[in-house]
Amino acid sequence: MIDTGHRKLSVRRQAALLGVNRNRLPKRPADAGKPSGGDLAILRDLDELHTRWPFYGQRKLLVELRERGWRLGRKRLRRLMQLAGIEVVAPKRRTSVPNASHRKYPYLLRGLAINHADHVWCSDITFIRMERGFAYLVAVMDWHTRAVLAWRISNTLDTTFCVDALNDAVKAAGCVPEIFNTDQGCQFTSGEWITAVEGRGIRVSMDGRGRWLDNVFIERLWRSLKCENIYLREYRNLVELETGVAVWMHDYNHKRIHQALGYQIPWRLYRPPAGEPDPKPIPKSGLAKAA
Repeated sequence: MIDTGHRKLSVRRQAALLGVNRNRLPKRPADAGKPSGGDLAILRDLDELHTRWPFYGQRKLLVELRERGWRLGRKRLRRLMQLAGIEVVAPKRRTSVPNASHRKYPYLLRGLAINHADHVWCSDITFIRMERGFAYLVAVMDWHTRAVLAWRISNTLDTTFCVDALNDAVKAAGCVPEIFNTDQGCQFTSGEWITAVEGRGIRVSMDGRGRWLDNVFIERLWRSLKCENIYLREYRNLVELETGVAVWMHDYNHKRIHQALGYQIPWRLYRPPAGEPDPKPIPKSGLAKAA
């Protein structure tokens, strides 16, 4: 009689209406940490709101979600944000303690003139909603040309698929960058990731906490992907999602012109075809200067 995924009524409220002691309800199953059907629907709206207003904190997100008809409290919202890896991109109180065994590296791009391909690569992870679940997408981008060198999708937020994307990027580029910039997420501070990067002679750079502008170009990539593709479709599973993302990424790399690049195409700027004249310089206003 109790619907744990009810859109309007919490389990507490349902138990009160039915006169049922919540302690006598069946124990939560082993997969209780996974989102229910109701959670998945909220996650869709939460992801959309966060992409549109990445500086919104829990209070504003809660107001927006309630305006859309969702009845939930701060505790449930906090749990869903943690599940999706969503974090407000504004200065905030320190609410969690980093893993003491994970070294944090300084931000190396401040004031640095990044004026050629393979000078700096960057990477980030984003949450992707589906009709029947959710997934995580990681991408590796060349900072100067905005070319996406590799990407991977996983249904778990681990380090392995990030390292796989790095290996794919090195294979696609045929070289390694001088500097690799990421945020301070646990995947990018882990020993597995640091070994994979420094083992290739690459210098590690990390954003400051809450400094989303430090990795702004890949943040823009996520917004374009979600607004132009993810939110317009209902991918049902990982196979459909990977197919759809592959089509969008191919168009982004090989067909789409970028105003900030002087209306050039990322991959043609990153690897000009043999026999063609060198691409025009990127306008100064479009240079990838560190924020």
